[in-house]
Order: sequence, then C-alpha cells, then structure tokens
Amino acid sequence: MIPVLLDVDTGVDDALALAMAVMLDELSLIAVTTVAGNVDVQRATSNTRRVLDWLGAIAVPVARGAAQPLLRPHRDARAVHGEDGLGGAHLPVVRSGPVIDASAPEIIVRTARRYRGALRLVCLGPLTNLAIAVRLEPQLPEYVERLIVMGGAFTVPGNVTPTSEFNVWSDPEAASIVAGAGFRMIWVGLDVTREVRLEREHRDGLVGLETPAAKLLIETTRWWLDRPNTDHFILHDPLALAVAAQPELVDGPRARVIVDTRSGPTLGRTDYTMEEGGASVVARSVNRDRFFALFWRAFAPERCCEHGDRACDPS
Repeated sequence: MIPVLLDVDTGVDDALALAMAVMLDELSLIAVTTVAGNVDVQRATSNTRRVLDWLGAIAVPVARGAAQPLLRPHRDARAVHGEDGLGGAHLPVVRSGPVIDASAPEIIVRTARRYRGALRLVCLGPLTNLAIAVRLEPQLPEYVERLIVMGGAFTVPGNVTPTSEFNVWSDPEAASIVAGAGFRMIWVGLDVTREVRLEREHRDGLVGLETPAAKLLIETTRWWLDRPNTDHFILHDPLALAVAAQPELVDGPRARVIVDTRSGPTLGRTDYTMEEGGASVVARSVNRDRFFALFWRAFAPERCCEHGDRACDPS
C-alpha cells in the first residue's frame, strides 16, 4: 500500500477524495492536514473530521493548518460548496477522531521524514501549508516520493477568473514557492479535471445503497446536482487523489511551471515551459475509463460486483 498524506480545504470534492483515500486498497491514509480555501480552516478541519468519522476512519489524525494565504486575505468558495462546505450534508456523527497537537506544516515534514522516499503527498487546496513546510525543511522535496497538486489552468480558462484556477489564485505566492521547490510532482489542473464529471443520473443510481461512502456521495452532491439546469458535478479532487493511486491515469509534458503573482487580472495564472527530464509533469490528458473504475470501486463496489465489472457504471 502507498502511504499518502492529504492536504485539504474540505468542501464537497475534497470529501469525495477523502472517501477514495479511505476506501481504495492501493492507498494507506497516514494523516490529513487542513488549510483555508473552500471554507475557513476551522470549518475545513471540522468537515474533515466529520467525513473521516462518518467513513469509520476515526483513527486517521487531522492537523489544522494555515488560516489564510501567505500574503493575502482568505477568499472562500462557499457559493460552490454550500455554507457549511459540504453542501448541507447530513452526517450525524457523534464520535470525534484525533486532532494532532502540531501545525499542518510540521506534520507534513514529520510524515515525509518518517516515510522518506515512499510518501505521496496530495494537495487539494491552496498550497499555503506546503510552502511553509518547505521553508521549515528545505530538503522536503527529496523526502517526498511524489507530490500531486490539484491546481492550475494551463491551456484552458480558469474557474475563478478568465485565466486562473481557484487553488492557485487563492495563494499564488505559495503556489510559486512549491512550483520552484524541486518536488517530483504532477499538476492535475482544470485541463484534465473538467473531463471527469459525476452525472446526476449516475449519482441517482446509488440511491438505496446503505454504505457510508455511497451515502456521503449522495448527501454532499445534493446541494449542487439537485439545482435546476444542473446535471453534473466536476470531480476535481477525486481525480487528483486517483492519480496518487495510479499516476498513469494522466499524461502530459515534463515542464517548469510558472505562477503569476502580480496583482491584477492575471493573478494566479499558471504557465509552463517544456523541460526535458524535468521533475514536474503538467497533466494534459486523462484516461476517463480508468479513473471511473477507481471512483466507482470506492463508492459502489457492490454494484460493480453485481455487474461483474469493477469499472462499471453503477446505475
């Protein structure tokens, strides 16, 4: 099993990624760190614990991280994820998993040292915690086997400005530090995440399943998918998590990534230059069938088994 640490700003798609990290037998979820992004860091931490406890992963520790970007105020995305960040999902959990008495950047460094050469680090929110961790331990990129970042819009329009993706735009200075730190990394940006969509009819195909993962998916996506004139939800974070399990899901050039940190209309824009033998890969294509094989195995393994195909459409 691959040891994984997730850094999250738990909104709806983070919650689904957490479920995949718990359910997929390729991965061993070591710890989760939280950061301000989709919601404030207190809410992100609470949401993370609720989701893990709901899934029965009460032993997975959670560490609270940065409450705001390095140099800028925090700007949330509750318009997408709902006021509570989880789309108003009803997760009646009374237990409470452990919170680590250390900051998220410290836990990232400690975990990377402990699992040196084996840890896969998956960042699903703004990169504030990781940028601070790099400052704490400049050798961190040498310790991490692979870094997967859900961030960037390289050849497609952004989702928060015409040029910029939310996670990078939220803390462009942190993203710039991480981009230049020397990690062996894969940028999973809007270029590929927009290709993997949860259709309402497929979500509805899970109704009746009583497993915690299936219920989580149904509850968290109601707020978005049950709107008039909305028939899909983009699976940004689940794709990045799936890449941690199977990096070959995506393909793209080796490149050096540049983040625009200048205040103005292009703030947070991500560009790249080709770099043969470079440490970073910018995902430009995705194997959708292989992704959904993993996705449905996490959320509806019973239905996939019934159909005799683990890559099935459970509806």
